[in-house]
Amino acid sequence: MTNNNLLSRGMIAVLVAQFLSALADNALLFAAIALLQAHAAPSWQTPLLQAAFVIAFIFMAPFVGPLADAFPKGRVMLVANTMKFGGAAAMLLGLHPLIAYNLVGLGAAAYSPAKYGILSELVGQEKLVKANGLIEGSTIVAILLGAVAGGKLAATSVTTALIAICACYLLAAGANALIPRLPIAHALTHFSPRVLARDFWEGVRILMRNRDARFSLLGTSVFWGAGSTLRLLLVAWVPVALGIVDLSMPANLSGAVAIGIAFGAAGAASFVSLDKVNRALPAGILIGIIILVFAQVTNLYAAIALLVLLGACGGFYVVPLNALLQERGHETVGAGHAVAVQNFVENFAMLGLVGLYTAMDRGDMPVVQSATVFGGVVLVAISALAIYRLKNK
Repeated sequence: MTNNNLLSRGMIAVLVAQFLSALADNALLFAAIALLQAHAAPSWQTPLLQAAFVIAFIFMAPFVGPLADAFPKGRVMLVANTMKFGGAAAMLLGLHPLIAYNLVGLGAAAYSPAKYGILSELVGQEKLVKANGLIEGSTIVAILLGAVAGGKLAATSVTTALIAICACYLLAAGANALIPRLPIAHALTHFSPRVLARDFWEGVRILMRNRDARFSLLGTSVFWGAGSTLRLLLVAWVPVALGIVDLSMPANLSGAVAIGIAFGAAGAASFVSLDKVNRALPAGILIGIIILVFAQVTNLYAAIALLVLLGACGGFYVVPLNALLQERGHETVGAGHAVAVQNFVENFAMLGLVGLYTAMDRGDMPVVQSATVFGGVVLVAISALAIYRLKNK
């Protein structure tokens, strides 16, 4: 049952679990990159880590949304974090990083619709943007600490990094166990994969026919696709543009983006409501412009400033769009179903943009040029969405 308390026991448990789980997710990426480098793997395998992660979201999308709505979401989150722990433990025991990271992606795919879908069950519509701001703020702090700690620990000892990551996943599962059991949103009357897949595509159709849901799905997809690709691109860009070969520096720069997103998310919670969501559009357009400028930078402090600004625009842009989709999804197909569809579309965008970067890397395109092309694609995509949105008010 929803209420207006942003600091209820359920919300606090969700925030703690999300912080620990996101911290481990981001630290694990840099531990996996360090393992690939230690094994002298080809450079193009690094972006494939992100591809291995997101493929799980794409293939599991028809099933995880209905499952998130058919069981108490806190329990779904607990099981999902346990699955993430299994993938990290497998990497620690010697499983190839690409395969182990895919296993973690399976847990993340199950976790996401429950994590976001539970918000509309814990708070009312008038507090939904603020609740999203808290979740995004918690996530961003975790990204910052996870990226920095993961980069530093992995540079010293990958084994130590993986042990710490496994511990975080277990603690997150413990926090999930403290979430009160909430009513089931939509009971499953069947467990047929064929029927669930058909229901999923029906959910895609319903959401894509809804103007607000379609805008949110496409808008957040471009943002998260850009974010995932940028994090990997930094690993190759930093040594070329800044002359720094330490793996912890790309991690630190990812943290700069995270700091900016935290500020942007806070600003969105204060200045953007669901009925004023178009206020987020200029910030979205600025994302592509900033990436284009950033690609040409050769000074560390200028790079940090631009990445913080990039994150602030991203946070201000994506938080209202997330809240809009959750509300429209809650009204139509169920919040869990809506977030599963969102994950499918977002991860398809991630796969496409990471695939573009991988193709440029395998084609030996200079990384600065790759970053410029990438920024141009993001700018055109978000600008087209904004123009279409405003022309069809």
